[in-house]
Amino acid sequence: MAIQRRQLLRSGLLLGAGAALPAALASAGPALAAPALVRSGRPALTHGVQTGDVTAHGGVVWTRADRPARMAVEVSTRPDFARSVTIPGPVLTAETDFTGKVKVSGLPAGSDIHYRVRLADPGDASLVGEPANGRLRTAPAVRDDVRFVWSADLAGQGWGINPDAGGYRIFRAMAERDPDFFLCSGDFWYADGVIPETRTLPDGRVWRNLVTPEKSKVAETLAEFRGQHKYNLMDENLRAFAAAVPQINQWDDHEVLNNWYPGEVLTDTRYTERRVDVLAARARQALFEYLPIETGPSGNGRVHRVIRYGPLLDVFVLDMRSYRDANSANAGPATDSGILGAKQVAWLERELAASRATWKVIAADMPLGLVVPDGAAQEAIAQGDGGAPLGREGEIARVLSFIHRRHIANTVWLTADVHYTAAHYYDPDKAAFQDFTPFWEFVSGPLNAIVANEPNRLDGTFGPQVRFQALAPDAEHNNPAFGYQYFGEVDIDGSSKVMTVRLRDIDGKVLYSVAIDPQG
Repeated sequence: MAIQRRQLLRSGLLLGAGAALPAALASAGPALAAPALVRSGRPALTHGVQTGDVTAHGGVVWTRADRPARMAVEVSTRPDFARSVTIPGPVLTAETDFTGKVKVSGLPAGSDIHYRVRLADPGDASLVGEPANGRLRTAPAVRDDVRFVWSADLAGQGWGINPDAGGYRIFRAMAERDPDFFLCSGDFWYADGVIPETRTLPDGRVWRNLVTPEKSKVAETLAEFRGQHKYNLMDENLRAFAAAVPQINQWDDHEVLNNWYPGEVLTDTRYTERRVDVLAARARQALFEYLPIETGPSGNGRVHRVIRYGPLLDVFVLDMRSYRDANSANAGPATDSGILGAKQVAWLERELAASRATWKVIAADMPLGLVVPDGAAQEAIAQGDGGAPLGREGEIARVLSFIHRRHIANTVWLTADVHYTAAHYYDPDKAAFQDFTPFWEFVSGPLNAIVANEPNRLDGTFGPQVRFQALAPDAEHNNPAFGYQYFGEVDIDGSSKVMTVRLRDIDGKVLYSVAIDPQG
């Protein structure tokens, strides 16, 4: 049997004692030398380090300072940094709440890269703070094993960081799977969710949350949206995970507020700013400040993008918030409304057609066939009648038909939002709309929030069949105190190209597993 990259990385064989970074990276500049004497007043990192949007030869490194500071990232293929180079970064200022990112490029493919972030006083380079270390794994350039995890819904419905319960302990379970990256499907914070100091459980126990001023009211100001990120990064498990596992981030509704759409005006009396477009702009700024997202050369802050992770995998990250129409009964003609928008649909079709990867994972922040009500309106895609595509279903029908007619093989949809975990198989033989190739959709979450004790209703338009689902047993046990929290894992075997999807619980126990053979 061939030795795969993960085995080599663990054994240390891949990066021998003489391993060096390629010349393109080595030209970035000399390493920062640790000062012999660090004086008081040096800048400090406040919320750890993170990486994201990692490909075969680069990625984004993030951090935050406690004051104005110049950021620099030192990288090496060796954990002792005996041979390293340093990439100079920006000066972190109050304009971005002292957050900053460095795009690292020229990395060797298929390798563990060790990095550390240092901060220096902008006016006195000898004042250097203590570094923070991390690790990322670059995508392979040749066919090799790939493993990643995904989930969503963190600190929801008033269930925050409880140190007595181990904090966000699901991140420990995900870290133990040694993933190449983490796909966050949205709702990574609840800007509309107040975190109280205590929650009383049905059995009389008391759940004690860490609290902050920004999490004691709904987020309206830019500072309050920034505070949502700062709150989650108070958790030791999350900080350790973020330092060791690169992220691919998208957003859903709770980064702004529940079930929002562009142009909405609130009647919620908790808000003094009721124009959702204003709130969404502030939330988007905070999102790009606090997450290691590659914004592209134009800096346009676009959430939808493609992450190409070697010859076996492309990840198509969707944005089902920014371009949707208003929530409604969603029962009009299929050409009259949408959830992706015409430009994003065209982008997705173009990128899917261009993909040469074996597997095309479509990361959707909402499920395709589950009915998600918003009062009398519909929040997601399905509108419940099980017939021909109506409303937002029209865009999905177009994408599925495009995939089918262009013979684009091996698409798998990963999603979250509904606060339980499930495996759905979409079968055209059981669908009202049949112009598509069968595919799988897997649902995961929550990470730390209320879990549903009843599943959402299925809509038969695209023929979804439930192969597995796991929920809370009843309404009394529907919170993190009882452990019904979930994440998913995807393994792609480098030799056979078989994709194995596992749905796991808060402790990493496998609840469901299916192996999917590649076609074509």
